[in-house]
Amino acid sequence: MSKRSILLGNEAIARGIVEAGCEIATAYPGTPSSEILPAVAVYSDQLGTKTAVEWGANEKVAYEMAVSASFGGKRTCCIMKQVGLNVAADPFMSTAHFDLKGGFLLVVSDDPGPHSSQTEQDSRYFAMFAKVPCFDPSTAEEAKEMVFDAYDLSERHGIVTMLRPTGKVDHARQDVPLRDEVLPPRKDEFKKDPKRWVCLPAGVKVNHPRLNDKNDAIRSEFEENYEKYNYVVPAKGAARLGIIAGGTTFAFLSDMIRTSGRDDIEILKIGTPVPLPVKLCEDFIARHEKVLILEQTYPVIETQLNDRNKIMGRWNGFVPRAGELLPELIEEIIAKCLGDKVETSIDEDVRSAMEEMHITPRPPMLCPGCPHRASFFAIRKALPKAINPSDIGCYTLGIMQKGIDSAIDMGAAVTAASGFYLASKVDGEERPVVATIGDSTFFHSGLTGLASAVYNRHAFVLAILDNRITAMTGGQSSPNVGTKLRKGDQGVQIDLEQVCRGCGVSYIKTVEAYDVDENVDVVKDAWAYAWENKEPAVLIFKHPCITILKEPPTPRPVRVDPEVCIGCKYCITSFNCPGLVFDESSKKAYIDERYCVNCGVCMSVCPHGAIVSREEA
Repeated sequence: MSKRSILLGNEAIARGIVEAGCEIATAYPGTPSSEILPAVAVYSDQLGTKTAVEWGANEKVAYEMAVSASFGGKRTCCIMKQVGLNVAADPFMSTAHFDLKGGFLLVVSDDPGPHSSQTEQDSRYFAMFAKVPCFDPSTAEEAKEMVFDAYDLSERHGIVTMLRPTGKVDHARQDVPLRDEVLPPRKDEFKKDPKRWVCLPAGVKVNHPRLNDKNDAIRSEFEENYEKYNYVVPAKGAARLGIIAGGTTFAFLSDMIRTSGRDDIEILKIGTPVPLPVKLCEDFIARHEKVLILEQTYPVIETQLNDRNKIMGRWNGFVPRAGELLPELIEEIIAKCLGDKVETSIDEDVRSAMEEMHITPRPPMLCPGCPHRASFFAIRKALPKAINPSDIGCYTLGIMQKGIDSAIDMGAAVTAASGFYLASKVDGEERPVVATIGDSTFFHSGLTGLASAVYNRHAFVLAILDNRITAMTGGQSSPNVGTKLRKGDQGVQIDLEQVCRGCGVSYIKTVEAYDVDENVDVVKDAWAYAWENKEPAVLIFKHPCITILKEPPTPRPVRVDPEVCIGCKYCITSFNCPGLVFDESSKKAYIDERYCVNCGVCMSVCPHGAIVSREEA
């Protein structure tokens, strides 16, 4: 280790993956994990490795590609966020029972809070469920180091290993060491062995007990050989409280103790929570009258302890059962445990700071010039009484335009549309259904739902919002785009219309998303066709993401004519663009030049014609 570099946590993990000799890396993008795979490609190019680096169409696809490549001895990895593991759960649970040959690392980035997810689930529970070991890093440097130990553990025990950073580790920056040498590649020597590689019920009778034995052996190792991740930080004075902490809570806690000068807290740091080194924890608990457990986000450490009589945690209400444990909250929890007075609450501090800085909270909304906004407006204007199921992505923000009525998970826009249609069919009523889904999400999980809808003759309109990029997670490629990560690699762009035809759809139209007036009629026609023929109709609203792809629209600057504006706020509530603002003093809308991108779409919005081209002024 001759040099160091300041890296994003995700970059540090990626660097460790390449340095550790990983030869196949796959992923599906999802915040907070999205930067890892692109960084693997960059470091692979820099260090001259032959690592295959690929996005999968979804997490299940990515997982199965990577884990299968490990069967012959290659070191491989798969990367996703916590809800992505839901998608990959089927192969994850099965291959946990396999006796792997090459090291296989599963990186799952959790999102306590959550900040950009539909759940704040704790992937350590998934590790417990599958009975695989899990590493829980507190810092970017530790995450990078854990990559090497996870690969080593995987190969010694023939088991899937999980590295579970959280968002604060993924997106922190830290000075981390860089290794000069990359571990050498391994030859693929896959040998046919149905008993080893075929998941059969009969095999579980052998594999499950063997998996239990692996867990017992790994727990013993975590007790004795992993002092760099599991260790005690003694109190400088007489300890009034013992705290068991892992992940970012340990980092927050350490900072708090250092800055406050506290000398009455002893900490047991746990970096390998699954399987938990129980004896290490029990010995620590025995030395203290009170022990607080701090972990993100579920009581994974708590649950594995045999005796919780001394424990203060989630099980007895000392630690909140939801939400991220931020430093201010940790300070409050410790004060509560010790009976100390808390001067102010977090909410009071935040409220006071916002008032002092004159900050007015504003909910998240689609970017100025986003084509999805125009699409949502046209759909609602065409069929205002329609049910509008949607999906996971930027377009979930269509809720601010009252443009979506449900969002469950990736791909559910299509299947929910089927469900809403069936409910109206049973009642014998015509209720229009227009679903919205992104291009990347459609390839992720929309295809099977569409094939099912065609097969069962479900009448609804599926609007695929094609902005040519996976925008929500940072601009990654997809089958709809066709580009790949490594230099010299070429992919194939898959045409959305052809895919829909392959699923059996007869009615398919691609439209320019910005053409609001024309698209109102197109949506009406699509629904009429779907209802009359009892089959889904597909509309592809196409326009590039101007924010990430840097493709500004043809300039069409606008203004609000104050003589025509009646102050109804329709443009604000129904179009919801940051460039449109309401002046409470004059009771008129106006254009905020700081945000307006001159796309001109809003000229189609005002029912009174108050938004006009500047050229008409």
